[in-house]
Amino acid sequence: MEPDNQDETTLAIDHTCAIRMIANSLLEIDKGNVRAKRNCGRSMKHSEVGVGRTTQWKPALTTIFILTSMTLIAKAADTLKPTYAANRSVPEYRLGPEDVIEVFVWKQPELTTTVVIRPDGRISLPLTNELEASGKTALQLQKEITEKLREYIAQPIVNVIVKQVNSLKISILGEVRKPDVYKIKNQVTVLDAIAMAGGFTDLARPNRVIVIRNASSGPQRIKINIKQVVADDGKAPFYLQPLDTVYVE
Repeated sequence: MEPDNQDETTLAIDHTCAIRMIANSLLEIDKGNVRAKRNCGRSMKHSEVGVGRTTQWKPALTTIFILTSMTLIAKAADTLKPTYAANRSVPEYRLGPEDVIEVFVWKQPELTTTVVIRPDGRISLPLTNELEASGKTALQLQKEITEKLREYIAQPIVNVIVKQVNSLKISILGEVRKPDVYKIKNQVTVLDAIAMAGGFTDLARPNRVIVIRNASSGPQRIKINIKQVVADDGKAPFYLQPLDTVYVE
C-alpha cells in the first residue's frame, strides 16, 4: 500500500514550519544581539557579557535545528517505505513435463505410487488410467484423482505431493548477453530472467520485450516495456510460466 498523499503533505508542511520557526528564532536572537550590543555599548564589561551569552546560545540552537531536521527526515523515510511487497501474491506452482510427483491414497498402498509427468504432460495411474497433469496445480490434480477413484473406492483420501521440480525451463533470446534455455527451480519474473541471461546488450531495446507463451488457444505474444516495469515499483510483478520464451528486440 502506498503512503497517503495527505500524510506526505502534512509531514512536508510540518517540516517547513519547523525550519521557518527555528529560522525566525535565530533571526530574533540576532536582532536581540544587535540591540544588546547597542545598549551595552556604554559599558565594555556589559558588552563582553552579552557577546559571551550569545556565543553560548548559538551552538545550542544549531544542535536543536539539526536534531529537529533529522527527526523529521527519519519520520518521512518511515512514512514513505513501500508496503506493497507484503501484499504480493506468488502464483501457485503448476505441474509440467519431467516433474516427479507422489500420489498417496490413504489405506490403499497398491494405489500409492510415484510417477514422472511425461513429455506430453500426462501420467498413468492405477484405476484412473491416463490423466492430464501438466498445467494443473497439485491441488487440482488431487481433486481430479479423488473424483476418478470414487467409482471404485468409498470416500477416497488422496494427496498429491511434488517430489521434484524439473519442468521449470524458460528460453531467453534476442539482445541479451547470454541467450539460452535456462532451468529454474522457482517462480521468476521477467526481470529475473533478463538478469539470468547477463542483462541487455548495447543494441537492446528495453521497451520492446516480448514474452511468447503457449496457451490452449495457441501461442500468445505479450509485449512488455521493461522501463515502465522498473519505474512503477507498486505494480505487481510479471511472473513467467514454464516454457515461456523471452525475446528482447
